[in-house]
Amino acid sequence: MSDFAQIWVDAWNRHDVEAVLAHFHDDVVFSSPVAGRVVPGSGGVVRGKAALREYWTSALAQLPDLHFDLVAVYRGVSTLVINYRNQRGQLVNEVLIFDGELVCEGHGTYLE
Repeated sequence: MSDFAQIWVDAWNRHDVEAVLAHFHDDVVFSSPVAGRVVPGSGGVVRGKAALREYWTSALAQLPDLHFDLVAVYRGVSTLVINYRNQRGQLVNEVLIFDGELVCEGHGTYLE
């Protein structure tokens, strides 16, 4: 799973939304406080791959310097937590829940 995390970070660092989305189910549910700011009326929850594409594409347009540095990877049962530092120096965790090989649920979590 640490290979997955590095592939995920590399795709984000290339700003390749399609490469990131390739790992997600069509009916994925994703939550993030950033989504709450970028997607009006979402309450921070994005449903479906098409909506996730729109959210991430909009967010990247606002963050041209986006860059992640992998810090640690935590594996659970059907769950992967990717701990990284973003371009602002903030520590972030991406919590990904898998159904088979694809992510069915994800949560962006930020240090308060």
